[in-house]
Amino acid sequence: MTSGTPATPDASAPAASTPAVPSGDAAAPAASPGGAGPATPTAPARGAARSRRLRRWLSSAWFLVPALLLFVLFVLLPIGIAGYAAFFRWGGFGPPTEFVGLDNFTRMAGDPIFRGDLWRGLVLVLLSLALQLPLAVGTAVLLNGRMRGRAVYRMVFFAPYVLSEVVTGVLFGMIFLPGDGLADHLVGDLPLLGGLAGRWFSDPSTAMPTLFLVMTWKYFGFHMMLYLAGLQGIPGEVLEAASLDGAGAWQRFRHIVLPLLGPTLRISVFLSVIGSIQLFDLVWVITAGGPSHSTETMSITMFQYGFKRYQVGYASAISVAMFAISLVFSLLYQRYVLHRDLRGAVTAPGAPR
Repeated sequence: MTSGTPATPDASAPAASTPAVPSGDAAAPAASPGGAGPATPTAPARGAARSRRLRRWLSSAWFLVPALLLFVLFVLLPIGIAGYAAFFRWGGFGPPTEFVGLDNFTRMAGDPIFRGDLWRGLVLVLLSLALQLPLAVGTAVLLNGRMRGRAVYRMVFFAPYVLSEVVTGVLFGMIFLPGDGLADHLVGDLPLLGGLAGRWFSDPSTAMPTLFLVMTWKYFGFHMMLYLAGLQGIPGEVLEAASLDGAGAWQRFRHIVLPLLGPTLRISVFLSVIGSIQLFDLVWVITAGGPSHSTETMSITMFQYGFKRYQVGYASAISVAMFAISLVFSLLYQRYVLHRDLRGAVTAPGAPR
């Protein structure tokens, strides 16, 4: 090979890799250090992602606006107005101007009628938990088994709940009418119950038990249907396996049915307590709180002072007390009773569905 002739490169030698130099906007995003993954998104990509999130948020907000508007107008706004009026001596006409501070709440704490309302509400709660709900559980267990005509029985027991409270109140007002009511005719010749004739809602000693009897007739079917739904969610294979292992009917109910029915029982207890605290329309139609305040509840007292005596400030204080009692009970019940049922009910962001 002569010195003037250029050397021919050896084909077998590997060619040197010369990296291409990017120019302008055509440059690809640099890889992350160590080549572990893609590079940080560029500004346009981040802007597009924010735009998509904003569109999704606006789309969800658009569907939530009607519900939020109704909630603000019919829940939050009345609560705020009642809380504001509770600090005034106000008759309901014109703007409230006579500020009294905590006088309405002090008066409420010393009012024997309001303290009686608290006691009667507690009595209704205890009676519901001790009598109404166990009766509903027992009936649901019976109607969940195989028996002739169980669909008819379910309909008969649930039908009273479909009736409005006003219709129920008028109906039982006629049934327990002194002298001419059906109840007086049925017990008139019975030696043990004959003394109740004419006293059902006219005697303070019998008015509350009679009212609870009407409440049980009205709301018993609702809780029964809740328990039926819970019972039908219990796998039959579990009960069949327990039966094959020698467990009797009571053992299956005590150790299998009741634990698996626990979430339904807890919801039923919650609804029963809140309903007893806020009971109004059924009592108002039948007795209006009488006789001698023997069937009066907090809501009846609030209505009497607000719309009969035009003491709206004091009635607002009673409504605030009712709201506070219901709220505190709901929070404590959710925290210490329903926490096991609510755990995992809300899916965390990004969690697999």
